[in-house]
This record gives sequence, structure tokens and C-alpha cells, in this order.
Amino acid sequence: MSLVKSNKKRFPWMNGDTPWSLENLFDDDFFKINRSLPAMNVKEHEDDFEIEFAAPGFSKEDFEVSIEDDLLYVSAEQSEEDFEDDDNFTRKEFSYSSFHRTFQLPKSIDFKKEVVATYKNGVLKLQLAKEKEAMNRSRKDIVVT
Repeated sequence: MSLVKSNKKRFPWMNGDTPWSLENLFDDDFFKINRSLPAMNVKEHEDDFEIEFAAPGFSKEDFEVSIEDDLLYVSAEQSEEDFEDDDNFTRKEFSYSSFHRTFQLPKSIDFKKEVVATYKNGVLKLQLAKEKEAMNRSRKDIVVT
């Protein structure tokens, strides 16, 4: 009886040589990638912060936005079902998408003012006003000795 050495180069999808290999497909890190979070932009203006979420396919009623203490909670949930019944064939299709993000807000946010939230062309935009005191604070340089 003799042992035959396998040629892993011949079948790269069987070992970890490629990102789409069977070995990497079932790796724990593969499942840790959270693909359900929308892309986000944060812009700081003189008077406010503007946060944008790319969330196409939702309606404005699907979003839930709230602030508790200094945390901003943004989530959306959408489900859609289509039921079709033919002679001998029944087909049911559904889709479900959701996301949930939490952010710690800076101390310069004016929590007494209303947050303006708009949803247009697949982008959720939040505008959070800054406190006047925070806007007037100047930079203080510290000398290291």
C-alpha cells in the first residue's frame, strides 16, 4: 500500500487558497461580517451634525429613530409577501430586511432641540443641532513640558 500526495493546486476551492473556497466559506469570520448595516456619512457643520444612511427600498414608516440619554438609535424593518395561486401550483415569495445601529452622540448636541429626520431617494438624513455654548468654545493649546 502506498500513500498518494494530493495536488491542492488542482482544486483550489477545496483548500483555503481562495476567499471563496469551501474552507473559508464555513469559517467563523465569514458569518461575523454584518452585511445588513447600511453605509453611513457623518458631516459636521457649524450649527449641526448631519448623519446620512443609505437605505434604499424602505419607506419612511419603516424607520424607528430615537434618542435616549446620549445614544442615538436608528433601526428599520421591512417585510413583503407576495402570494400567487394558480391551477396546480402555489408559490409564495417573501423578503425581509432590517438593520439596527446605535451611536454615542457628542456632548455638543443640543438635546432640547428637535432632530429633523427626512427620507428621500433611499437616503435617511438626520440633522442634530449643536448647543450654542459648544459652538463658542475655542481651542486651547496645551504645552507639553
